[in-house]
Amino acid sequence: MAKVVFKNQTGNAPELFPINIFDKIPENHPVRLIDTVVNSLDISDILKLYKGGGTSAYHPRMMIKVLFYSYLSNVYSCRKIAKALTENIHFMYISGNSTPDFRTINDFRGKILKNHIQKLFAEVVKMLVEMGYVSLDVQYIDGTKIEAKSNRYTFVWKGSVEKYKEKLEGKINKILSDIENSIHSDNQEANKEELPKKINSEELREKLSELNKKLKEPTKKQLKELQKLQDEHLPKLSKYEKDLRILGKRNSYSKTDKDATFMRLKDDHMQNGQLKPAYNTQISTENQFITHVSVHQTPGDTTTLESHLDSFENAYKKQSQEVVADAGYGSEENYEMLKEKNVTAYVKYNYFHKEQKRTMKNNPFLVQNLFYNAEKDFFVCPMGQRMENIGTGKRISSNGYESKVTYYQAKRCEGCPLRSLCHKAAGNRKIEVNHQLNELKSEARALLTSEKGLKHRSKRPIEVEAVFGQLKSNNKFNRFTFTGLKKVELEFFLMALGHNFRKMMAFASIFGKSVLKERVFGQNSVDFIRFYNITHTKLQNCHISTFSMPPNKLAA
Repeated sequence: MAKVVFKNQTGNAPELFPINIFDKIPENHPVRLIDTVVNSLDISDILKLYKGGGTSAYHPRMMIKVLFYSYLSNVYSCRKIAKALTENIHFMYISGNSTPDFRTINDFRGKILKNHIQKLFAEVVKMLVEMGYVSLDVQYIDGTKIEAKSNRYTFVWKGSVEKYKEKLEGKINKILSDIENSIHSDNQEANKEELPKKINSEELREKLSELNKKLKEPTKKQLKELQKLQDEHLPKLSKYEKDLRILGKRNSYSKTDKDATFMRLKDDHMQNGQLKPAYNTQISTENQFITHVSVHQTPGDTTTLESHLDSFENAYKKQSQEVVADAGYGSEENYEMLKEKNVTAYVKYNYFHKEQKRTMKNNPFLVQNLFYNAEKDFFVCPMGQRMENIGTGKRISSNGYESKVTYYQAKRCEGCPLRSLCHKAAGNRKIEVNHQLNELKSEARALLTSEKGLKHRSKRPIEVEAVFGQLKSNNKFNRFTFTGLKKVELEFFLMALGHNFRKMMAFASIFGKSVLKERVFGQNSVDFIRFYNITHTKLQNCHISTFSMPPNKLAA
């Protein structure tokens, strides 16, 4: 029988020359990339926030490294981060063996990093531009709803608040009217003061003060009514006004996170819609890198596009030449806005795909298929009857955008053999046409069906949708862990940075040799040579069909 030999265990024995445990970290490990990237970031604005005196503080650059690496590693809890700093060799390396406690980490993240995360994110993206991975010339835009960290059943609806407020105003006006009538009858005055139908809490306070002066010796009934106004109706009215101020243009908010809006989410096993407090997160991507992030409180994507593009322009001092988005963004307002910004819009509109099907193309009764004489401004119905211009109107969207529409009506539909197929209205057929929107749709259709448009349309699903799949499915980021819009933005920016670092590792390993050396590791860095050789050897044969290689790298 062969002799069994076990390896020596020298971990507990003293050594003359102890090894450096950080040498055990692979040269191609993401922690080394984050260390070098954060070292090149400008954090002068953060350093200015620190004041002298008192005890020493942990360096903000080290804290940023720890948080960036934590979100790359899907560790979001400050307690877990603090624990990892004493147990995990990678966290020890990135922190330089510093061990801030969970309160210190939480305070830095919530009070200092919160106001500077957008700038740091933009700096990392600019680094990606220098490396050639992104150009910022095109944005693939889409949004997803992520559940807020709040109670799912404590909500306030705008419709209910307005209804109850209106009823309360009616009760208040009735009581005030009764008191005024009794005063006038006592004083035998003929002229009665007209009370406003709507009254706010400030006006009610003034009215109560005025009535208390008038009624020197109020009756029991008057005293009871005044007491009810003061103790019951006035607080309720103040509460409804506060609710409406919080709501603003939203239709709802959560009582435990007032910035969260109730939105319909698809998250049960049957994919049925669930109404939960959430935020609408919008991202721009290029080559599956996230180039911009914005968080919104409205459930619809249509109203988010302008503010998303404006914040992109503020971050990078330039606007993309092209924007690619789905039908959720295709509106008259957005098409006009993109034109003003000189952006080529590959943005679909509702029924873009449906109108290309034979059922719609071959239906002669649809408005878009009726013959239109632009010179004399009339439509022709399938029976050959003119539909004359009978006037114009306005349509105002939920966010206040005003559209101009034109009405056309046939003169005589009675007795028409095609009437049952044409329309079901009682009188003559009347149609509503938005000529400007039709023109904008025609321009969008031409772009979307062009060769470049087809390329963008085929690429969009594997751009934005793949990124959301990484964040929500692979990284299990389905619910925010913070409350409040500013902290939610901070959390989503950190998640986006973690995603970009993962992609940077993969891209740098395959075709980022020269630019990564110059920008991140330095011109003559031995660290880069080791980093590149190891990662390139390991990943040169890997399948990266989900990546889109930058043209300049492919040419090289």
